[in-house]
Amino acid sequence: MNRTLVRLLQAPSIILLLLWMIIPLSMTIYFSTIRYNLLYPERSGFIGLDNYRFFWTDPSFFPALTNTLVLVGSVLLITVVLGLAISILIDRPFKGRGIARVMLISPFFIMPTVSALVWKNMLMDPNNGLFAAFANALGMQPIEWLQDMPLFSIIIMVSWQWTPFAILIFMTSLQSQDKEQQEAATLDGAGFWSQFYNLTLPHLARPISIVILIQMIFHLAVFAEIFVTTSGGPGVQSTNLTYLIYIQSQQAFDVGVASAGGVFAIILANIVAIFLIRAVGKTLTV
Repeated sequence: MNRTLVRLLQAPSIILLLLWMIIPLSMTIYFSTIRYNLLYPERSGFIGLDNYRFFWTDPSFFPALTNTLVLVGSVLLITVVLGLAISILIDRPFKGRGIARVMLISPFFIMPTVSALVWKNMLMDPNNGLFAAFANALGMQPIEWLQDMPLFSIIIMVSWQWTPFAILIFMTSLQSQDKEQQEAATLDGAGFWSQFYNLTLPHLARPISIVILIQMIFHLAVFAEIFVTTSGGPGVQSTNLTYLIYIQSQQAFDVGVASAGGVFAIILANIVAIFLIRAVGKTLTV
C-alpha cells in the first residue's frame, strides 16, 4: 500500500518530465524527416533521411564537428585541472579565505553574452584591449585574438566562466574529506603528491565525474560566445555544431536540416557522455 501510494505521488512529476522531453524530441525528429523551409512552406513534404544526408555532406559539417570536440575537450581539461589546483589551495586556512572564495566563484554567475562582450571589447581588442596594452608596454605586436586564434579565444572565454563551477564543486567536496586520514598520512611521512593521489583524488572521483558530465552537456551547446565574438569565423574556424544548426535554421531558414542537425547533436552528446564517464570512472578507480 505504501509503495503504491509513493508511486501515485511520483507519477505526476514523472509524467510531466517525460512529456517535457518527449514532445520536443518527437517534434524535432518529425521535422528532420520533412522538407520544411520557412521561405517556401508550401513545398513541405516527407523526404525521409535526405535532411540528414544534406547536413552530413555539408562542407562545414566536419570542421564544425572537429571544433566542437576540441572545444569540449580543451575546456574540460582546463577547468578540471585548474579547479582541482585552486580548490586545494583555498582549502587551507588563510586570512581572507572567504573573500577569495567569493571572488573565485563570481565569474560563474555572469551571463555568457556579457562575459563574451567583456573579453571581446575590454581584453582581446587589438587596439584598446588590456592584452594589447600589455603587449605595447613590452614593445610587442598586439595579437588579433579573434582573427588569428578564434577557437582558442572561445576556449579561454568558456574556461574562465566554467572554472568557478569546478572550484565550487571540488571545494565543497573537500570539506567532507576525512582530516584524520590526512593527519595520519602526514605522520607516516606521506608527501603532498602521495596524499593527493591516494586520498584526495579518490575522494573527488564522483565530483570530477559530475563536473565533467554537466560541463560537457553545456559545452556541446556553446553559442553565445561564438555569436557575440566571431560569428563562427573567420570562415568556419570557430563554428561548432550548435552554431551550424543556428545558421541552417535562422539564416537559411531550413527547419528540416536544422532539426536533423539537432538529432545528430543529441546522439553525439550521449555517445560522448557515456565515453567520458566510463573513461573517468576507470581512471579514478585504478
